[in-house]
Amino acid sequence: MKKVFILLLVMLLPLIVGAWVGYSFGFQKGEQSLSGEMQNGDGQPEAIQALYQTGNRDSINQEIYSQRQNAITRSVAHASSAVVGINVTEVREYRYNNPWSQFFGDDPFFRQYFGPKTYKQEIKGLGSGFIISPDGYIITNDHVAGNASKITVTLTSKEKYDAEIIGTDPSTDVCLLKIDGHDLPYLRLGNSNDVIIAEWVIALGNPFGLFEISDKPTVTVGVVSATGMNINAGEGRYYRDMIQTDASINSGNSGGPLINSVGEAIGVNSVIFTPNQGSVGVGFAIPINRVKKIVDELRSHGKVERNFWTGLDIQSVDGRVARYFGLDKAEGVIISDVKRNSPAAKSGFKVGDIIVDINGEPIKNEEAVNSILSEARVGDVWKVKIMREKELQTLQLKLERSQR
Repeated sequence: MKKVFILLLVMLLPLIVGAWVGYSFGFQKGEQSLSGEMQNGDGQPEAIQALYQTGNRDSINQEIYSQRQNAITRSVAHASSAVVGINVTEVREYRYNNPWSQFFGDDPFFRQYFGPKTYKQEIKGLGSGFIISPDGYIITNDHVAGNASKITVTLTSKEKYDAEIIGTDPSTDVCLLKIDGHDLPYLRLGNSNDVIIAEWVIALGNPFGLFEISDKPTVTVGVVSATGMNINAGEGRYYRDMIQTDASINSGNSGGPLINSVGEAIGVNSVIFTPNQGSVGVGFAIPINRVKKIVDELRSHGKVERNFWTGLDIQSVDGRVARYFGLDKAEGVIISDVKRNSPAAKSGFKVGDIIVDINGEPIKNEEAVNSILSEARVGDVWKVKIMREKELQTLQLKLERSQR
């Protein structure tokens, strides 16, 4: 019996030892696994590591957000509240020719029934503008609001105001409005003389009436492409020394500000180049220094005084005139008449003189002279370079107040 017990013990001992070793190894591994779940590679608990990762992500997000903030975004944030949408109602008069009038000639009896008729029609329009003082003075374009019978101004706060025209100048396309407001956000006016070619600029405004949808101006960004651009728009409107930009300016942007990267208005968006009746990425803004002078006159007098005269009648030089006078190019204007006792007569101008330069600006045609006249004032003295008998001379012409 004793031998049987010893034999069983010998047979079971390996099983008992194996079971004990296996249990010990499994328990140790499980403990290590649990420890691994509770700690990271640095010996930190997972809960602490999760908090660390969350804080790190917040820090990264804040850093990315800070990097997204730049001069452009800060300028837009500063200027947007001063930009306004402008809705206008203009009454236009149209002339209608009765087709029956051709059968009655110019008979006065039938003309009263079948002669030309006129009728008036209200035309709705929209544009942009920007506030320049806390008491509600607003700059926009003459072609936006200059002929309006009713003007409604919408602020980014969704407030709406009726505006009055303080003064407008069709020649330079500047219009000054006023709303009855207090402590309004306004835009600082910069210095357009120090504009740098290729510097970043931002056009803000109300293209296509989108301001009505969001009560916020639309923003387009570009650079200054050129300065000193002269554009003849016709109908007595002259754009001089314009700022050219590739910041997209579309219909409705007119009158809005062109701002620089520090949030100052350096121009008033006015003209877009539309060879195919659509914007092609070339726009023009009136330099703000020129606008400042116009606005000062409009606030003081309600209009720009141009009641001066020169006493000159001129016409553009054509090919025939150029050949007769032996000119290399058909450029300049020829004096066709000099009024007696006029400023021009006192300065020594003669019929047949050809004006080729005024105050250092080359004169190519009559429109160039008219463009310069749009900025002239009583008392200005011009240095005029003329061609007389194939020799260049320089005369001084003082603009005197018109006697009429």
